[in-house]
Amino acid sequence: MADLGLPVADTIADKLQLIRTNGVGPVTYRQLLARFGSAAAAIEALPMLARRGGGRAPELADPRAVAAEVARVAKLGARYLLLDDRDYPPLLAELDDAPPALIVRGDLGLTARPCVAIVGARNASAAACRFARELALRLGEAGATVVSGLARGIDTAAHVGSLSTGTVGVIASGIDVVFPPENAELQERVAAQGLLVAEQPPGTEPRARNFPSRNRIIAGLSGGTVVVEAAPKSGSLITARLAAEAGREVMAVPGSPLDPRAQGCNLLIREGAILVQNADDVMQQIRPIDPRAVRAPGERWGAPPPADADDRARRDVAGLLGPVPVAADELIRQSGHDPAVVHMVLLELELAGRLERHAGGRVSLAG
Repeated sequence: MADLGLPVADTIADKLQLIRTNGVGPVTYRQLLARFGSAAAAIEALPMLARRGGGRAPELADPRAVAAEVARVAKLGARYLLLDDRDYPPLLAELDDAPPALIVRGDLGLTARPCVAIVGARNASAAACRFARELALRLGEAGATVVSGLARGIDTAAHVGSLSTGTVGVIASGIDVVFPPENAELQERVAAQGLLVAEQPPGTEPRARNFPSRNRIIAGLSGGTVVVEAAPKSGSLITARLAAEAGREVMAVPGSPLDPRAQGCNLLIREGAILVQNADDVMQQIRPIDPRAVRAPGERWGAPPPADADDRARRDVAGLLGPVPVAADELIRQSGHDPAVVHMVLLELELAGRLERHAGGRVSLAG
């Protein structure tokens, strides 16, 4: 195991190798760095941690593949934004599962402004698209950056409305992949005039499992999320839920009860989302009450002190786990062990392939 006294200096290749290793998710990555001080030391410790968790160490990402990815990002005119970089968006960094690495093209300064997510139906009505486009324009004129996902419908309208004032597009594919295909020109304009953000490596095609991850970035970048039009089980409502779990404002534009595309928004309002009708309504919700409550870029909340687990703690925590996701805080309460010890046990189990992490800080046994 690496000497824990003086952390090994990391290269971007070290961090990317750890990030791209199967079994090392965003939460695990942060905990490994908090425990071992560097990606290089964490990589060296992976076999020991997995052995304690009762499994085999995950296979490390191929250094040659990592080097090829770095070269590809540079060739595309993009850059990496790592979690510990000073210009990493501070609101996004507050998420427990904040992406350890983003690939970006464009103006990072846009994320330093108040950000508002505008999301909604892909098959949106013409009236809703017009409303989203106008809302995005007015929010930009009021000094906000509009964040959306470059999908059809409401997302497209939001980006078009805010191209001239500041927009951020978050995609579920690699930075060099366009989806939907008809938004190729718009995606390039977002990268040239605004900011284009991807979590996946270049060349990654959009897959269903990547869209919820994309949605958490949209919600995490933003002080509030506005849903303009959405069906009851749409991805837009996932973004709204993730925003609420992150402690951000959730807003919705009411619609006709006769239109199925408005049912999701009306449901959000019934459940407590803020009804908004114009940009002024939105700006009132995202302005901080006290400017001193706004964190400066580069600040980070402190991590809990690292602690090793013993066999009793491992037995107790593992015995409380099952196939149904449970909050880590509940495991801490029921086990009676120190929070840092419980988190270390969960880390060992995850690296051993025995633990799955879910939204809202919940965990379950794998499989």
